[in-house]
Amino acid sequence: MGRDKRNEQRGEKATMLRLSMMQTPAWRALSPTAQALYVWIKHEWRGSKFNNNGKLRLSVRQAAECMGCANNTAMRGFQDLQAKGFIIQTEGACLGVEGQGKAPAYELTEINPAGVQGPGKQWFLNWSEGHDFPVKMAVTQARRGGKTKTKPRLNNEDSTVVILETKRK
Repeated sequence: MGRDKRNEQRGEKATMLRLSMMQTPAWRALSPTAQALYVWIKHEWRGSKFNNNGKLRLSVRQAAECMGCANNTAMRGFQDLQAKGFIIQTEGACLGVEGQGKAPAYELTEINPAGVQGPGKQWFLNWSEGHDFPVKMAVTQARRGGKTKTKPRLNNEDSTVVILETKRK
């Protein structure tokens, strides 16, 4: 039997989800928003030939637009996926030199990162109820007037959530 070329002819892209992953307790504990978001993040992966895992970029705004929900809902989806071990944030969001914003980069733990052989980390297999993985969140505060410098500060009151804040001198 040959390959099914119908999708290739229309220029469509397909994203595959493994049933074994979907049957784990971690997947079942995900919110429906996080499950839908996972599909959109995996859609950013270019496949094993052009592996860009660890450099998958999808902003909260883009995710909210794709799923048709509010930004806060999409943000909670990202947090839920990190807490259950499905994604890892490899780079934080930043502002480029041209003033263009850059979304955070993520790695799917299901897939091996670029340049690494073998299966992915698959942290979701080690997840258990009440034992979430650390979550990286960037919290920004608007500066009020003046040219004051800000310095990043790690606020770690809750060991499961990492919050990066900026504080004025």
